[in-house]
Amino acid sequence: MANSQSGDSVVDRIVRLISAFPPDVTALQLSELAQRAGLPLTTTHRLVGQLAAHRLLETAPGGTVRPGVRLWELVNRASPTLALRQAAMPFMEDIQQVLNQNVNLAVLDGWEALFVERLSRRGSVANRAQVAGRMPVHISSAGLALMAHQDKAVQEEYLGQLPDPDGMAGPDAVRALLAETCREGYAQLKAAVDPDTWGIAVPVLNRRHLAVASLGVVVPLREMRLQALVPALQTAARGIARQLADS
Repeated sequence: MANSQSGDSVVDRIVRLISAFPPDVTALQLSELAQRAGLPLTTTHRLVGQLAAHRLLETAPGGTVRPGVRLWELVNRASPTLALRQAAMPFMEDIQQVLNQNVNLAVLDGWEALFVERLSRRGSVANRAQVAGRMPVHISSAGLALMAHQDKAVQEEYLGQLPDPDGMAGPDAVRALLAETCREGYAQLKAAVDPDTWGIAVPVLNRRHLAVASLGVVVPLREMRLQALVPALQTAARGIARQLADS
């Protein structure tokens, strides 16, 4: 039930509050949290107090607010990606041992790739794919691998909402990328996010040959082992798919 002047329900305001934390920030001042959530300071103070009482948020002297440990606990306990991450982790570790570079696991959420796991080592190249981070489909190899193996109706709906009809991210350009990804069995984007890196990803397919996840690596732009990288990723993706089918 909506009970605010804006018409937002209590649930709406709580979601806005929790979602206001940026991916790379673990704590905010109460006033900044209110501003980012678009809520009055008094409302923010009241809701933060109620959420802190349930340990979903934590407060500190000076007005600092951070996500609570219990929020992390509940999310991970009921996460729909838990089985996927458990199935993928051994294969991701194997890939990382061979490459000594970043390995990531992503799922499609709306029109974005949502990264649910990442392995990296000291000395790895820069990787903008953070756990619980998102990237638009068209600028990430993970997103292309996921979208290229969806139903045609989903693809057309996605292409129909692209905001750049005449540019590099227009429907025709992205449709060509999706067709190439589907034909080749993997997606690759060079210097799309970082000028010095190369993203390569393959789909994890279910029995209907639709992508339920993507497995990818981020390597230096000078990396020349494409013929070795792709088969290794595809073998690992098939192994993850088998684990999911058996679970």
